Amino acid sequence: MFTRRIWSTKAWSRPIRKIRNRIATRLFDTRYGRELLVDAMGPRVTTMTIDCGDHLMSVSPSDYIGRKVFRKGHFERDHVDRLLSVLRERGLQRKGTVLLELGGNIGTQTIYFALSGAYRRIVTVEPDPRNFRLLFTNLAQNGLEDRVTAVNCAAGDRHGELDFFLNRNNHGKSSALRQGGGDERISVPVRPVPEILAETATDASDIGLIWMDIEGYEPVACRSMRRLMERKVPLYMEFTPAFYGREQSTDFIGYLGGFYRDCMVFSDGDDAIEMKVADLPVEGPQFDVLFMA
Repeated sequence: MFTRRIWSTKAWSRPIRKIRNRIATRLFDTRYGRELLVDAMGPRVTTMTIDCGDHLMSVSPSDYIGRKVFRKGHFERDHVDRLLSVLRERGLQRKGTVLLELGGNIGTQTIYFALSGAYRRIVTVEPDPRNFRLLFTNLAQNGLEDRVTAVNCAAGDRHGELDFFLNRNNHGKSSALRQGGGDERISVPVRPVPEILAETATDASDIGLIWMDIEGYEPVACRSMRRLMERKVPLYMEFTPAFYGREQSTDFIGYLGGFYRDCMVFSDGDDAIEMKVADLPVEGPQFDVLFMA
């Protein structure tokens, strides 16, 4: 009798497990389910690789960008598509040119640009050693080593070393500017943009677009890009008055206005607004902006 009861329990447990697994699989294949799953992962899971359809992306599940990629299958890929569409419509996309990406992070936007085929080659610069390891992995597993050159340094206005602050929860917010008391300080190499181009055998005249997302260090990096900006190379960047402060924002706009006359401002959920560079706001929230001739 006891043996029959055990056998009966086992017989019922198998179909119940199958039903449970089917329900769990369907749940965790939804965006909400993926959010539950990634939030429940412990610190022992340091890296995970996600099939994003037309590419693979290795991420840290404890990082903001990694969690977004896991939940949505991409990180702001629509921003890349939107920018490329604007550049094409305005005749600002030159075939066979090179993209200079300052702030490559783990390679999300790098890979989106590479998959678009809009640029012959990409030079991507990333100082955070945690991000750079994943960037290198993502380029390799997508077969992009021949088309993308990755440089592990910060872009600045001098050659040497730089204090760099690692954000624990959002690696994309790590910066040369300290943003929180819990940030870890390390030292990273810093290079002027002309030196980075020389080290990667890239002619400045081949640069067709500058994409910059370096968390408040943009004014410093721009000081070493005079030759590119004199040529009116389209420049897309995050502009953050809260980082710069009103006085530096005003000075930075004045500096950029010496090279570019017009720009387009992008914000989430709104249409792009075209304006003169001199009219950019010096206070308020962060926004993306494309500087044009």
